[in-house]
Amino acid sequence: MDYKQYFEKAKQASRKLISLSKETTDAVLTDLSVALLANTAEILAENAKDLAKMPIEDPKYDRLKLSATRISDIANDLKNVAGLNSPLGKILSDKTLENKLHIKKISVPLGVVGVIYEARPNVTADVFSLCFKTGNVAVLKGGSDAECSNLAITKVIHGVLDRYGISPDVLTLLPAERAATEALLNARGFVDVLIPRGSQSLINYVRENSKIPVIETGAGIVHTYFDESGDLEKGKAIIFNAKTRRVSVCNSLDCVLINQNRLNDVPALLSPLADGNVELFADEKSYAVLKASYPAQLLNQAKSEHFGTEFLSLKLAVKVVADLTEALNHIADYSSKHSEAIISEDAANIAQFLNEVDAAAVYANASTGFTDGAQFGLGAEIGISTQKLHARGPMGLEELTSYKWVVQGDGQVRG
Repeated sequence: MDYKQYFEKAKQASRKLISLSKETTDAVLTDLSVALLANTAEILAENAKDLAKMPIEDPKYDRLKLSATRISDIANDLKNVAGLNSPLGKILSDKTLENKLHIKKISVPLGVVGVIYEARPNVTADVFSLCFKTGNVAVLKGGSDAECSNLAITKVIHGVLDRYGISPDVLTLLPAERAATEALLNARGFVDVLIPRGSQSLINYVRENSKIPVIETGAGIVHTYFDESGDLEKGKAIIFNAKTRRVSVCNSLDCVLINQNRLNDVPALLSPLADGNVELFADEKSYAVLKASYPAQLLNQAKSEHFGTEFLSLKLAVKVVADLTEALNHIADYSSKHSEAIISEDAANIAQFLNEVDAAAVYANASTGFTDGAQFGLGAEIGISTQKLHARGPMGLEELTSYKWVVQGDGQVRG
């Protein structure tokens, strides 16, 4: 198949999209939110076809699964994005030089944004809304696991675009076959930036093989440190929520670090997890105090490989540390730089943790489950960037822009 035709059309569409008015952009997104709700039954029917091909115990199953509630949430995100201010055309810098040259730095779209993702059909709508709002064309390569779901959502989007006379090429969903991934990785000159969303193996593959600039997102090896001064009730609620709210997402908790001076509180601190059917992999000290109370079928002695693992399931590593310093060292060794948290009532320890931990999002006395574009007030997100160049953390509208220098003169020449 000649994939070049997709990329050429996307590039052409990006030149026209920049001139679309804000009013039209917002109207399209608002109408799309209504259209998604109106097509809920059809989307769920196609999603059921995808679900039938995936074992329910697969960690990706929950991400793949849509429901009327989840489609409603996607529709609400679209409305939220429509209501946000556009980040385009912002004057970031404005000055006149001694030679009377007037120079402005103005925010502009990235151009054509490629996204490679796995079993996450919500990404199809989320990426479109954020790209469309920021004048970017989206080229999507979803996984075969979600092919029917992605096609159904894309059909609804194209239907709304058609009503407004807007080219369907502002959103391209490439075929689910592997060859399309290779073509996208090599679409230099057509696609301006590539964003992988999925497993660490997918992210590594894209980073190592892409000829297009890559923004890494996704993989989260997430820790919460329960300090010597940590409040037990806060700790119980935060740890339970961070682990069980939705286990298949990248901000889900993977490892609890507990100050050794609170060892006797470990059974109470982790007791709610037993009700959530969470399987623990506990180090020697925590295992010794848990074995008398935590269900035996859910309690295991930790091995070295359990630390630094993104579980994406009802599994959690537990480790006792001497103090904050050891907790910080452990996080530095094993973190994927996604989200890290401390539970503490010690202002100095909180300040040190927030200052020294190298992660896109750091928390004090709150669940890491909040690392999400919508929760951060961004409307929706295109992913959670774990790198430092261009964007970091939840990527919303601002992160989908670049800038250009606009220079106006009156005949000046350089000597």
